[in-house]
Amino acid sequence: MEKLNLIKLYFKLGLNYKDILYILSTKHQTILSLRTLKRILKQNGLFRRIHFDTLEETVGFIREQLQGSGALHGYRWIYAKCKENGLHVRKEDVRLILSTLDPDGTETRRRRRLQRRTYFAKGPNFVWHADSYDKLKPFGICINGAIDGFSRRILWLNAYHTSSDPKVIGGYFLETIREIGGCACILRTDMGTENSSVRDMQRYLRRNDDDNQAGDKSFIYGRSTANQRIESWWGFLRKECVDFWLDHFHRLKHEGNYAGDFLDKNLMLFCFCGLIQDELDSTKESWNSHVIRPSSNELVPHGRPDAMYLIPELYDTQDYLCKVSEEDLIRCEDDCIHRSDIACDEDVFILCTHIMAQNNLPIPADVHMAIDLYLFLRRELITILNPDR
Repeated sequence: MEKLNLIKLYFKLGLNYKDILYILSTKHQTILSLRTLKRILKQNGLFRRIHFDTLEETVGFIREQLQGSGALHGYRWIYAKCKENGLHVRKEDVRLILSTLDPDGTETRRRRRLQRRTYFAKGPNFVWHADSYDKLKPFGICINGAIDGFSRRILWLNAYHTSSDPKVIGGYFLETIREIGGCACILRTDMGTENSSVRDMQRYLRRNDDDNQAGDKSFIYGRSTANQRIESWWGFLRKECVDFWLDHFHRLKHEGNYAGDFLDKNLMLFCFCGLIQDELDSTKESWNSHVIRPSSNELVPHGRPDAMYLIPELYDTQDYLCKVSEEDLIRCEDDCIHRSDIACDEDVFILCTHIMAQNNLPIPADVHMAIDLYLFLRRELITILNPDR
């Protein structure tokens, strides 16, 4: 069973047969012939060029995506979303369907040009880039993320009521370290005060290592413009996700339904933060499993971020993850605050849940339900708090 799970994993990562056999033999001491591998894949219905899903299913899925932030996606990203959601489709079919269903968006994306900076990292976990994204901050929702410099794999991507509290950012950092079993050789951030906890933890966790990047050298401050891996990715996030939410939020503001005060920001968090986090999680998974195309910089690897991160041997490098002890992680907990399931003010949360229960209102499942809930709760709470208005 373990062998089958490994084969399924590497097949879904997009590796070819030769690479799957190599990884099985070198990392898992499982030697298979090409014929045996093909037989196992066939027995488990794992095909790349046959048994595609019907066009009706594909069109229905893409049409559904176009109702949300999928309207911002190109065909490669929609193709990755199809794969993520279990649809076995041809990339060319996705391109043709998207150009038919959304011709204006396709033409707009075709005219865009992206200039990339030259960048190089030794291998996965050699350097992590962390930063906060504030485009939704005027609406009370703060995003923070980190990316691996070599593989461009997103390590964390979280929405919360703040990205200014060092202990909250420290909580993201520590959760990631626990998840993957260690920290990077180098952590790079901008010079914001919110990064003080991750700076101290990184230096503390690397204090006893004897490599050239140990101790104080394991953390680098720099200007936001120099933290290019994560800064570049924020542009992608806005194009593929955040613009959709900004359009709706600005519409609420222009219609006089958002004043930016304490109540409105907490209602935004109550109604929208869960949906936005779900979309960030989906964007993270799709990005980590999509194919990064070759660039003009031959030193920069290309492929799937998950594959580049998990199987560095295929790219003639190694994993630079620095192991840390459980005792050190426990000591670091004092410098962390882990996210609560309640993103907004607790009193606002209690009032909102009470009003929803009284009126039998469901938890919003999409942006339109969330907007309706926001407007209803706003009217009710303004009436309660300001009965003379």
